[in-house]
Amino acid sequence: MQCLYDQLGKNKLRLLVETFYDIVERDPAAEELHLLHIRGHGLNHSRVEQFNFLSGFFGGPQLYVRKFGHANLKKIHEHIDIGPRLRQQWLDCMSQAMSRVDLPEKTAEEVMRHLTRMVETIGHDRSE
Repeated sequence: MQCLYDQLGKNKLRLLVETFYDIVERDPAAEELHLLHIRGHGLNHSRVEQFNFLSGFFGGPQLYVRKFGHANLKKIHEHIDIGPRLRQQWLDCMSQAMSRVDLPEKTAEEVMRHLTRMVETIGHDRSE
C-alpha cells in the first residue's frame, strides 16, 4: 500500500497547504489562527514549513527533519497556547481545504484521520 505522501503526490500536498493558508488568511472564522501566524514567523514561512512537515508526516521526504533536526510537534509549538478552540479551528480550515482539493474520498478521509490525531497530540491549554 502506498504511503499518504505518494497517494497525495507532491503537487496535491502543496496545493492542500496553499489552500489551507488561503482559508486561514481570508475566513473570518479563522481570525484567531490567522493572527497567531502573523505574530509568529508569518504565513509565508508557515506555508513552507507546513509543507515540509507534512511531507515527512505522510511518509515522504523528511524535509522538516533535515532542516530542523526533529519533527516533534510539542517542541515546535511549545511557545503557543493551543487549546481546544485553536485545534478545532485548524481542523476546520484543513477540512475546508480538503474539500477544495480534488482527492479521492478514501485518501481525503485517511488524511483527515491522521491530521486529527496529529492535532490532538499538540494541545497544551494554558489559557482556555
